[in-house]
Amino acid sequence: MNTFNSHREEMKSLVLCIFVCTFLGAHSLENGLVRTPPMGWLAWERFRCNTDCKNDPDNCISDRLFRTMADLVVSEGYAAVGYEYINVDDCWLEKERDFNGNLQPDALRFPYGMRDLSNYIHSKGLKFGIYEDFGNYTCAGYPGVLGYLENDAFTFASWEVDYVKLDGCYSHPKDMDRGYPEFGYHLNRTGRPMVYSCSWPVYQIYSGMQPNFSSIIDNCNLWRNFDDIQDSWSSVESIIDYYGNNQDVIVPNAGPGHWNDPDMLIIGNFGLSYEQSKTQMAIWAILAAPLLMSVDLRTIRPEYKAILQNRKIIAVDQDPLGIQGRRIYKKNGIEIWARPITPVYQSYFSFAVAFVNRRTDGTPSDIAVTLFELGLNFRGGYFVEDLYEEVSYGVLTPDTKIKVKVNPSGVVMLRADVQLPSFKDRRYPPAQSIYRPYDVFQVARPFLK
Repeated sequence: MNTFNSHREEMKSLVLCIFVCTFLGAHSLENGLVRTPPMGWLAWERFRCNTDCKNDPDNCISDRLFRTMADLVVSEGYAAVGYEYINVDDCWLEKERDFNGNLQPDALRFPYGMRDLSNYIHSKGLKFGIYEDFGNYTCAGYPGVLGYLENDAFTFASWEVDYVKLDGCYSHPKDMDRGYPEFGYHLNRTGRPMVYSCSWPVYQIYSGMQPNFSSIIDNCNLWRNFDDIQDSWSSVESIIDYYGNNQDVIVPNAGPGHWNDPDMLIIGNFGLSYEQSKTQMAIWAILAAPLLMSVDLRTIRPEYKAILQNRKIIAVDQDPLGIQGRRIYKKNGIEIWARPITPVYQSYFSFAVAFVNRRTDGTPSDIAVTLFELGLNFRGGYFVEDLYEEVSYGVLTPDTKIKVKVNPSGVVMLRADVQLPSFKDRRYPPAQSIYRPYDVFQVARPFLK
């Protein structure tokens, strides 16, 4: 590749976003939860609404399925790397509320009740998530929360739920600006900390409305912006494109306690190749996305398990700064994504960088670029390593050219940690660059009026 001049402008926008978001202090739902993106296991994409426990007892939505997955999350090492939520999705309910108007689980598939399932999951050191819908019905036709917001919030608290996803089927998008905050208010009133996952913006976007993201950030811990993920590479690509094409609107909304949710990880299922699975994991980490696996942990192959348990990529996703990354280059099927991460020295961030090959012509693509062209311009250099291959490049200076070979529909993911000079080391005075706080402040000033 022969020119990356536009990268510096993209990186300037990225750091401007960092400054504006920090200075304006995006007001998140202050329940003290998910200061980094939530991680766990979610039933929906892999198991859908399979309620046929008579003919398919191993795969139906049931108490047995969730206890089994909770066991495997612990015994197979997923909990040890950060996956902690076991989340029930749609189709857990009876078709009608009980005589007193309370939600009730399907008596045959959840014979011990949801509090008992919650207790079991907690006994494993994990957390329990549940699904409902701001509407008359859930998407699969079970009772929704409309008309029962306070009652259902306190029901979930009595079951010791830790995470609530509220979908948006069978409701009017205009009512969501009032209804989603109201349900969140009742969740907080219970006194039990519960992560609040909203589908609020995606339904409004599809109806032609402009979501009020200030209110969404105020009231939700995470939210969906785009389509449900399907078990295919084309679905993953569509999500990647959406987040890249709309990043100027989407990125500023993310931060500790409030996250954009591009939907589940489908790694280990049927639709993604090994290379494509690596790409999804890398991009989700760059996006500071929730990492919610939806896969059969009983049958997952070792190479896919290794992707999901890659500690170095998980560390990028869980970086405490909570800054969502951006696509900084796109041309001829090659994309570069970058995310500012810790450690930080003065005004210089470390970065995670993903080189993505969207081409499918069967030949790996060579990419060569200097650190400076990527916007990494600290004179003291960066310690660079490949997070999949675990290859160290050592300490590289900004004028060093990195050459990577990226497989079709694959990724190379690098981490570049800014080198922190010792107190006595005077070799690296601060460089004059577009990333100095004063310069960024001057650019951002019109946004701060």
